[in-house]
Amino acid sequence: MKKSALGILAAGTALLTPLAASAQTEIQFWHAFTGRLGELVAAQVEDFNASQDTYTVTATHKGNYSETLNAGIAAFRAGEQPHVLMVFEVGTATMMAAGGAVRPVYQVMEDSGAAFDPDAYIGAVKGYYTTTDGQMLSLPFNSSTPVLWVNRDRLEGAGIDPDVDLTTWNQVEEVLDELAEAGEECPLVTAWQSWIHLENLSAYHDVPFASQENGFAGTDTELMLNGEVQVAHISKMGEWADEGKFIYTGRRNEGGANFRSGECALFTESSAGYAGIKAEAEFDFDVRPLPYWEGAGNAPQNTIIGGASLWVMEGHEAEDYAGVGEFLSYLSSTPVQAQWHQDTGYLPITAAAGEATREAGFYDENPGTDVAVTQMTRNEPTANSKGIRLGSFDQIRGIIDEELEGVWAGDKSAQEALDSAKERGDQLLRRFERAAN
Repeated sequence: MKKSALGILAAGTALLTPLAASAQTEIQFWHAFTGRLGELVAAQVEDFNASQDTYTVTATHKGNYSETLNAGIAAFRAGEQPHVLMVFEVGTATMMAAGGAVRPVYQVMEDSGAAFDPDAYIGAVKGYYTTTDGQMLSLPFNSSTPVLWVNRDRLEGAGIDPDVDLTTWNQVEEVLDELAEAGEECPLVTAWQSWIHLENLSAYHDVPFASQENGFAGTDTELMLNGEVQVAHISKMGEWADEGKFIYTGRRNEGGANFRSGECALFTESSAGYAGIKAEAEFDFDVRPLPYWEGAGNAPQNTIIGGASLWVMEGHEAEDYAGVGEFLSYLSSTPVQAQWHQDTGYLPITAAAGEATREAGFYDENPGTDVAVTQMTRNEPTANSKGIRLGSFDQIRGIIDEELEGVWAGDKSAQEALDSAKERGDQLLRRFERAAN
């Protein structure tokens, strides 16, 4: 027997504390952005509101990605859900299973009559948020992929050519050795360790992170993150942590502050780190492709997206959805998308926005800003590299973070930690599968 939409949502997330929200007539848009990204979203909303006098969008920050999803679920339970909810990519499977709680974007756009061409969106982004028959369920908004940020001043200060080849992790290791020998206290730092060093590592080397095509082919999935390539990489990073060459700062993007302040030489982070780094860094930096292990798996394949998409919630008036359609059409327009891509480092979600950026000379004037696009589109995605759709993925990431912390602290071997992450994560997958069927 099918469970209710609310039951599916509850099975796919945690901390479901009811959240009161005041009723409003305007279009409510809940998001997870602060800092420079928050300012840019506010500017988009202000511009849309000024462009017409029929609808007013109110943008509200609801915490980090997890907190924003939880706030949306709590509001749905209370019948006070927003019109548009930003949900990070790990919540995709949960939202897809909650059919009664969300209104598919393709339906919203069709009913509203707003300009919408599903073929305009680039395949590497669009495919993550569509059904098997190509119907778009949520609107790609801020899609990113991990890259390697380089503090050129730190390398030069350590006597290293700042243009040194860092294509492979083998080459990165040599540079980390030189940085350590030169007395650098933070050779390498990372953000989003599971996303970059397990999820994207797997895709980039064309090895499975989970069965059933990483969850795209069904909910009866099990984790496969404890394979040879993953264990070897985490084991090596554990060695670097022990030797002071990799500095662990936290589960999310805490390491961004360390890099932007000039403290660290190398930083694995989202391409969307561009907004903050450009605004704050007082050193010469550049962006390189995410490294891969030479001879491992089928690398380099392609990396996968992170970031979030915009889901439209059910339970509002028909005229409200007309406004939602117009707002989503505005966000997808070529000028808006091109500017968003250039300001943030997020991928352009449409081919036209990417081409407009290139024609404007932005990539020539800002070398490396096209790395993420090239990295995502260099090869046709395989079953292992088109993305990951797992139920309860937010909680699974929490488990992975906990196990990785055991490796960085020297308390567990990489094999022990990843075996444990698989065992614990599979239990959540079985729970989600039962709720979804």
